[in-house]
Amino acid sequence: MKERNDSHKAEFLDRQKAIIKTSVIGIATNVFLAVFKAVIGVLSNSIAMMLDAVNNISDALSSVITIIGTKLGGKKPDKNHPLGHGRVEYLSSMLVAAIILYAGLTSIVESIKQIIHPTEVHYSSTFLVVIAVAIVAKLILGQYVKKQGKHLNSGALVASGEDASFDAILSASVLVSAIIFMVWGVSLEAYVGVIISIFIIKAGIEMMRETISDIIGKREDEEMSSYIREILEYEEEVRGAYDLHLFNYGPNKYYGSVHLELADTMTVKEVDSLTRKVQLEIYMKTGVIMTGIGVYSYNTTNEVAARVQNEIQKIVMSHDWALQMHGFYLDEVNKTITFDVVVSFDIDHGQAREILEQEIGTLYRDYELKIVTDIDITD
Repeated sequence: MKERNDSHKAEFLDRQKAIIKTSVIGIATNVFLAVFKAVIGVLSNSIAMMLDAVNNISDALSSVITIIGTKLGGKKPDKNHPLGHGRVEYLSSMLVAAIILYAGLTSIVESIKQIIHPTEVHYSSTFLVVIAVAIVAKLILGQYVKKQGKHLNSGALVASGEDASFDAILSASVLVSAIIFMVWGVSLEAYVGVIISIFIIKAGIEMMRETISDIIGKREDEEMSSYIREILEYEEEVRGAYDLHLFNYGPNKYYGSVHLELADTMTVKEVDSLTRKVQLEIYMKTGVIMTGIGVYSYNTTNEVAARVQNEIQKIVMSHDWALQMHGFYLDEVNKTITFDVVVSFDIDHGQAREILEQEIGTLYRDYELKIVTDIDITD
């Protein structure tokens, strides 16, 4: 157990260091580019260049917030937050999105003012060189930060990487508008500023929407869920794994619960041994901490049960809103039939139970039906 905890701690610290290192590189690059763009923008009286510099400053600030969020999210669990502070990273991502959105709204206002009251622009070869260097630097930075973000499962880094790639495209539009002005004398400065602003606003909205989805709780990752079920169902005693729920408490920090379908002849000792074994295996392979493993028993000695189950399953699955049936058990002594049904979001759970109880109850009047409707939580 100690080795498991030490391994998890080492992985966590490595992730934290990598995120901070990547963010520092982003800060240094963006501050460097912002200074040069601001100077050239002022000298050339280019609103598009100055807005591009502001955008770099907002990117640098975003990286600072990412570092702060990572440090706060890495605080040890305490009495008030026994499951840790990992979700702070989602709040930092939200703040980054708000800054990007604000920068975009401010930029579009200034660009529109420039369209209404245009000013003369003075381009030079130095201007073109600075923009070209900025484009190359942003492309390299964007790919690096995004790759690191995906590897480290950091939403803030992925968003920063995508934003940097967008910046390269926007800087390219500034370069094109400068060349057009120098060749044909047509000024597209303010209009390019509007385009830049729209892209910034779009990036901010998309990042905020994704972060809100993480905070609210989105559909579980199908690849992760499938892998955990594969681990569980590999065990000879497990006929099926159902009702898998993963609870997210920050990037790469999951707690889970599941039901296993086991033979009704297994002893408590055997079930305890099995659940402890799969808990450890799931943690070592995925990092998910299984806090609860429930049990469904299936009939092994009752020949009538198999026939009844097939008949009931046909009734249940004849409905489009019924996605799966599991956990079936027939108790002839107490005259009960128990099973779970996963239903889609197209029907109310109470209505689904009422329909099934009516249809199945007419066939098995001597039995008490115990039907549990489950949420369609995974694809």
